[in-house]
Amino acid sequence: MKLKRVVITGLGALTPVGNNVAQLWQSLLTGVSGAGPITRFNAENFKTRIACEVKNFDSLAHFDRKEARKLDLFTQYGLVATDEAIRDSGLDLEHVDKTRVGVIWGSGMGGAPTFQEEVIAFADGNRIPRFSPFFVPKTILDICPGHISIKYGFQGPNYATAAACASSAVAINNAFDMIQLNRCDIVITGGSEAAVTECGIGGFGSMQALSTRNDDPATASRPFDRDRDGFVLGEGAGVLVLEEYEHAKARGAHVYAELTGCGLSADAYHITASHPDGLGAALAMQRAVEESGMRIQDVDHINTHGTSTPVGDVSEPKAIAQLFGDHAKSISLNSTKSMTGHLLGAAGAVEAIATILSIENDVIPPTTNHFNDDPDILPLDYTFNKANHRPVNFALSNAFGFGGHNVSLAFRKYIG
Repeated sequence: MKLKRVVITGLGALTPVGNNVAQLWQSLLTGVSGAGPITRFNAENFKTRIACEVKNFDSLAHFDRKEARKLDLFTQYGLVATDEAIRDSGLDLEHVDKTRVGVIWGSGMGGAPTFQEEVIAFADGNRIPRFSPFFVPKTILDICPGHISIKYGFQGPNYATAAACASSAVAINNAFDMIQLNRCDIVITGGSEAAVTECGIGGFGSMQALSTRNDDPATASRPFDRDRDGFVLGEGAGVLVLEEYEHAKARGAHVYAELTGCGLSADAYHITASHPDGLGAALAMQRAVEESGMRIQDVDHINTHGTSTPVGDVSEPKAIAQLFGDHAKSISLNSTKSMTGHLLGAAGAVEAIATILSIENDVIPPTTNHFNDDPDILPLDYTFNKANHRPVNFALSNAFGFGGHNVSLAFRKYIG
C-alpha cells in the first residue's frame, strides 16, 4: 500500500500573544511577551503570581449564554481556533464527504477550571452532592473534539490524546497516520488548554516547575538562559487542518507546508524529569527525519521544547548535538515559549504552527529574554533576541511531556 501525502491547508490559533494566527505570528516575530500578573484569580498567596493568559477573550462574543455555560474554557478555546482554521482552509463543507473528516485533539488538563469549581462548590456546600449535570461532559478531554464534530457534522475518527505537554503533538501524529493510511481525507487536529487556575498554578508551583519572577513577568520565561528559574504557565489553542495531498490539490487549496514524518519515543527514565542526556528526544527526532526520507543534514530549523526549566534546557541541546553532530551548529533553534509561555497540552500544536510559518516565510522567530549564556548549555544557534531571516526548507517541532513522552514533527516546504 502506497502511503498518502499529508499537507497543511488551514491554521487557527488563540494564544497569550494573539487571538488569531496573524496576531500570533506578528507577535512572535517582534518578540512580544504574553506574560503578566494573573487575573483569573487572586494569586497573592502563591509563590508564582504570573502567567501567560489569553487576552480580551469574551465567551459571549462566540457563544450564547446558555451554550457557554455548557462549555469549559478549554473547549471554548478549541472551538474558536477551529473555526478560524476551517475558514482559513477554504473548505466547502457542503461538498465535503464528512464521513472522511476526523477530529483528533490533545489536552493535558482538559476541563481543569470546571473540575476545580465543582469540587470547591461541593466542599463549600457541606459536601451535599449538588453537582452540575454538565460537570463530567465539561471536564473530559475528549469533549472538545466531540463538540467540534457535532458543530460541523464530521463523522470520521474522533478522539483525544493525552501525553501531558506532548498531547497535541501526539494528536497531530495520529492525524497524519489516519490520512497516510487512507482512513481520512481531512483531519482537524491540535489541542487546547485552560489550566491557569489555583490548582494549576499551585500544583506546578509545588513542583518548583514555575518561574517566580513576579516582579518582571515579561522576561520570566528565559529558555536556555543562565538565570532561568522555571516555565510560565500559558493557555489557549492551536489547530491544523491536515489534508490528503490529492484532495487538497483537486480543490485548489492553499498549502502551507507538508507534514512528512513523526517520531515518538519514551525516556523510560523519570515521571517528570527528561533524560539528562536527551536520549529519548534524540530518538524521536531521528525517527521523524528517517520517516520523512530526509537526511539529518537537511534540517534547517528546530522549534525546541525549550521550557525555561533548569534540566530540560540542558538535555535537549545534548540530544540535538548527539543526533546531528557537526551539522547541529548549522541548525537555527528557537523556543517560542519565551513569548507564549508553556501551553501544556496545546503547546505542540501552537509550536507546530510557528514552525510551519517559519517554513512558508523563511524566517525564524527569536528566543527572547536571553541575557546570560549558561556554561552548562551547549553553544548552538538559539536565535537569541532577534528573528533570523534564512531559507527554511525542512524543520522539526519538538514536544516533550511528563512521563517521558517525546514527539518530533517533521515539516517540509511544499513543492507541489
